[in-house]
Amino acid sequence: MKAKLFSEFLGTFWLVLGGCGSAVLAASYPELGIGFTGVALAFGLTVLTMAYAIGHISGCHLNPAVSVGLAFAGRFNPKDVLPYIISQVLGGLLGAYILFVIASGKINFTLSGGFASNGYGIHSPDGYSLVAGFICEFVLSMMFLFIIIGSTDERAPKGFAPIAIGLGLTLIHLISIPVTNTSVNPARSTAVALFANNWAKEQLWLFWLAPILGAAFAGVVYKAVLSKK
Repeated sequence: MKAKLFSEFLGTFWLVLGGCGSAVLAASYPELGIGFTGVALAFGLTVLTMAYAIGHISGCHLNPAVSVGLAFAGRFNPKDVLPYIISQVLGGLLGAYILFVIASGKINFTLSGGFASNGYGIHSPDGYSLVAGFICEFVLSMMFLFIIIGSTDERAPKGFAPIAIGLGLTLIHLISIPVTNTSVNPARSTAVALFANNWAKEQLWLFWLAPILGAAFAGVVYKAVLSKK
């Protein structure tokens, strides 16, 4: 269990540092900025690389919603959900702290841009409402879990799950960055919100509730309808 929890800690650290780091440090860099597409790809690459690095140790959840969804699907021991979530949140916080130390080293650094935090309403990148944000996070978290559970099913082609999962997360970001800045991961949202302005903390509840509900729904449906009988 120590190896599993450390793997989740390390993997979520990498996800936040790599994904949110690309948004904070590189998305709008003058003339050479990577933009939304680059940020989406960065998040996908963090999961893809960690899936190959630690997937055989912990399953590479890196996300409280994934742990909950897999438990509902009967693919993860429910008693291990809380320890996994704690490790994921702590790893994410370390990633956000390292990112903050790097980003604050720039002249005229400010948190006014949100520090890659997730939000809705006036804090949505393109002004989407609470309802739109909830539906977006619920549905995309649901689909992410279907991708994860399906690609790791014993009937699926072997060795390709990390690619499907990484590209799936990339696609999710391409869809939803304008809506909520893309969470689908409570640990990722919590990590940066704690370093950002108060609004990010006040809206954080949505980015726990919607992803977990969406993931749990996917787990229940996959187990009931799509699992091997």
